[in-house]
Amino acid sequence: MGSAGNRLSLRRFGLSENEWGIRGSENDRRLKMRDKTEQIEAQKVLEIDASNVPYRELNTRLRNAVVGGTQKMVIRNVDGQRYIGTNLGKPIEVEIYGSPGNDLGAFMDGPRIVVHGNVQDNCGNAMNSGEIIVHGHAGDILGLSARGGEIFVREDVGCRAGIHMKEFKGKKPVVVIGGTAQDFLAEYMAGGTLILLGLALKADQPHAANFIGTGMHGGVIYVRGTIEDCQLGKEVGRADLDEKDLRELRGYVTEFAGHFGYNADEILSQRFTKLFPLHLRQHGALYAY
Repeated sequence: MGSAGNRLSLRRFGLSENEWGIRGSENDRRLKMRDKTEQIEAQKVLEIDASNVPYRELNTRLRNAVVGGTQKMVIRNVDGQRYIGTNLGKPIEVEIYGSPGNDLGAFMDGPRIVVHGNVQDNCGNAMNSGEIIVHGHAGDILGLSARGGEIFVREDVGCRAGIHMKEFKGKKPVVVIGGTAQDFLAEYMAGGTLILLGLALKADQPHAANFIGTGMHGGVIYVRGTIEDCQLGKEVGRADLDEKDLRELRGYVTEFAGHFGYNADEILSQRFTKLFPLHLRQHGALYAY
């Protein structure tokens, strides 16, 4: 089409040649902006193959990615690398396939970590905020000294889960365990909420843990199922749940069920026992006069 034909087409749309040039350049600018936005969105999700990658190198890559604006990381073939999620400092999402090593999410402040596998010891060590969701088992001292955030474990955990958990300036840690636990559950617990569901236990089968709440002086534990044969710390009392307890329990169990595909009403249909500290400062006489 010649120049006369171009002018005729422009008049058909009510545009002058000058207006067409302005709008055409605006459309080009918008297309470029859209392309750039799509590139940025693609960069916000980072996939990493952790096969044979040393833990220091892996964690350096994670921190650099967060500084660069990455909002979600998918890490595959994880095999024992430690400290994943430590020192990231932003509310990003980390999805892990494999079995991370010790101190997953240690000192964590904000991220959300989802593990498709088991985790080793010290998961959530001194956690401040954020969320850890484990689609498997967890090792010893889960949530050690946590003072905030939430940890959900679908299966069993090792010894001393919830040890030294505490509340701090409005923060309250929460640990929900779908299976059972080994000895010294909630040892020296000073705050927060720990829920033990025992979903895989048979009817009237007791939990495996003994010495539950040894040294406990704060917080609350809700145990589903039979604990009559479990040995409690001498600092721990038992009680039925009141309305406040039931509301709190339902909220966390509903969240747990959503993560792992359970029915919250079925979980809550069985009896729970509340464990609480008999004294808030049972050793206070050693330090105060």
